[in-house]
Amino acid sequence: MRKRLTAALAAGVLGGALALTGCTSAGQDHQGHGSSSASTPASSDGGMDHSSMEHPMDGGPAPAGIKTAAAPKYPVGTKVILTADHMMGMDGAKATIVGAYSTYTYAVDFTPTTGGDPVKDHKWVVQQEIKDAGSKRLADGTEVTLEADHMKGMKGAKATIASSTDQTVYMVDYEAGGMKMTNHKWVVESEIKPAS
Repeated sequence: MRKRLTAALAAGVLGGALALTGCTSAGQDHQGHGSSSASTPASSDGGMDHSSMEHPMDGGPAPAGIKTAAAPKYPVGTKVILTADHMMGMDGAKATIVGAYSTYTYAVDFTPTTGGDPVKDHKWVVQQEIKDAGSKRLADGTEVTLEADHMKGMKGAKATIASSTDQTVYMVDYEAGGMKMTNHKWVVESEIKPAS
């Protein structure tokens, strides 16, 4: 009986350790968003650790219907430095602009469809990633349904617009913590500075 109990405990500990180490293998942990849970651990960079909120390594193409910016400050191919801290390792990372778009861009509060703590002030989703958004800028406080699929549990989630901007919004390739993120969505112009 004692041997069986010891084996069961060891298997449980090992399984938990494997689950924790595999947490970021498919994507990058999402950082810098508030949470309703006081028990959510803080990350080393001061943001909130949402290890269940992973971005895929490749963000895929821009959404249908989004308009390419006519004269962006940072054209496609420009090398830049990111100042956004949406995810661990992002602030200060070297990046390459792979898309520049003219649209409305929103920070949103939402609860993942997969359950878990609500995500506050998620940056960013664009107009074309919101169901039935139309072409006019949505007011703060508007309740919407997300079509963006940046993270697990995001697509189909009910959300509230926290804030918005009409700055040029960019898709970028960058490296952080030895992982290469391609077509990362999104950073706005104020979250980028020229590479020195």
